[in-house]
Amino acid sequence: MNDRLDTLLIGIDSACERVLDPLIESGALPNLASLIEEGASGPLESQIPPWTASAWPSLYTGVNPGKHGVFGFLHYEGYDWDVVNATHVREASLWDLLTQQGMTSVVVNVPVTAPPPEIDGAIVPGYTAPENPRCHPEGTLEEIREAIGEYRVYPDPERDQPGEYVDLIRMRGAAFRHLAEEHDPEFGFVEFQGTDSVFHEHPGREDYVEAIYRAVDEEVGDILDSCDPETVIVASDHGMGPYEKYELRVNELLDEEGYVETATGGSGMPAWLPMLNGQLREGDDAKAPSPGLAGRAIGAAAQIGVTPARAGKALRAVGLEGLVKRFVPADARRAGTEQVDFAASRAYMRSRIELGLRMNVEGREPRGVVPEDDYESVRAELIDLLAGIETPDGEAMFEEVAPREEFFWGPYAEDGVDIVMIPDDFEQFLSADFKGEVFGPPTEPYNHKLHGMISISGAGVDTDADLSGAHLFDVAPTVCGALGIPRSDRMDGSVLSAVEPTEEYEYPRLDGSVEETADEEIEDRLSALGYLEGNE
Repeated sequence: MNDRLDTLLIGIDSACERVLDPLIESGALPNLASLIEEGASGPLESQIPPWTASAWPSLYTGVNPGKHGVFGFLHYEGYDWDVVNATHVREASLWDLLTQQGMTSVVVNVPVTAPPPEIDGAIVPGYTAPENPRCHPEGTLEEIREAIGEYRVYPDPERDQPGEYVDLIRMRGAAFRHLAEEHDPEFGFVEFQGTDSVFHEHPGREDYVEAIYRAVDEEVGDILDSCDPETVIVASDHGMGPYEKYELRVNELLDEEGYVETATGGSGMPAWLPMLNGQLREGDDAKAPSPGLAGRAIGAAAQIGVTPARAGKALRAVGLEGLVKRFVPADARRAGTEQVDFAASRAYMRSRIELGLRMNVEGREPRGVVPEDDYESVRAELIDLLAGIETPDGEAMFEEVAPREEFFWGPYAEDGVDIVMIPDDFEQFLSADFKGEVFGPPTEPYNHKLHGMISISGAGVDTDADLSGAHLFDVAPTVCGALGIPRSDRMDGSVLSAVEPTEEYEYPRLDGSVEETADEEIEDRLSALGYLEGNE
């Protein structure tokens, strides 16, 4: 048994009352139910944007994206992009801070932690890492596989669901227990991702959701038994729920209003209409090839996130390029390859999960067309336009449309969008794709909601503390409070009242060097979950 683990942080992606309450009431989650019932708990408001790649860095640094620099799964340099990695996070993580304080950490499966820094302890990266990631210390991945058997970062699509996600969850728990035994840390952080992925990949499958959460609960119980932490914090990066209203194709709207210029081919932001959800639009003189191997293959291509940049190559490799040209009508093919011409446009949506518009400003973008002197007036025009958008049912599309300064501040705020758009109650879906019409049904029936959850339990915890108003930025300073160490003075959050507050101190800034990810396998996996929709 590990005798030193002081504080354990359990990350459960997408966990929220909407998902947890029915499972707890049914008795499916005895360990999580005990932690929630015996501690202080409540909703945890996420940040904007409430998506994995930006939200987890905010949680583990305690700062907003304008300070840590990650706004989504992609990092942009001008009109080019790369999948984010840990070097794009420009603010100190909890494990950086703890190493400086002379404390040891074990971190397993946390998104955006590859490549890992050198710390006192161990890191096994999660989402946005390669399948066989570099771990810290060197040789850790091989050590884990020798100790527990198979260990993978991502699910194998050839394996049965939900069993594959259950296996991954068990790998996380076993790896964490092994490393905790080896490194004897004061702080541990283990994250479970399948609790989010199941909603994206298998919407409506409540049986899959229950199986995956049951597996998480079992691993939580085994970790508690093995490590016996003094304080346990359970937190999620955002919530999850149904999207039952409309999808707004933002670039389609901006095209109609004269802000976006489009092109086919070349570089830009593509759409993938013809194969969306495996359905081909039928023209007057064409019939979709269904059933049959070709039709199923095309559907499969869409479902695993094949993007236009790779589609031609992939279809040629299996002999299907000609079939698409024969059976998909020309107008659908044009819609499927139409792209935002970044350099010629005044404003555009780069990626739907950024929840906003980027303006093409002279002197900032490589070939900007909006004069710097016109920045505020053009931005005000766009805000007025978007704020007045109503759905076909006459409902407001957006809860708020505002300048980015209301959500992002810090040295990297300008890397984000210029205008932030908050969908009404997070039930309206946004898309960067061109699909022939401005409005349509949501591409995904389930997606992220603004409120996740937090629970704090253990020795010295005020279980009667009121956690209403808890924010994602509060998690990192609260971990510092639980460990009794000072927190960085750059943290935007506060120590939640369930634990004793600590002092601030000036933490040294990181050196700011960045490594490229440039990994097509990672891009494909993110595309499969819809995160790279609208990117080539």
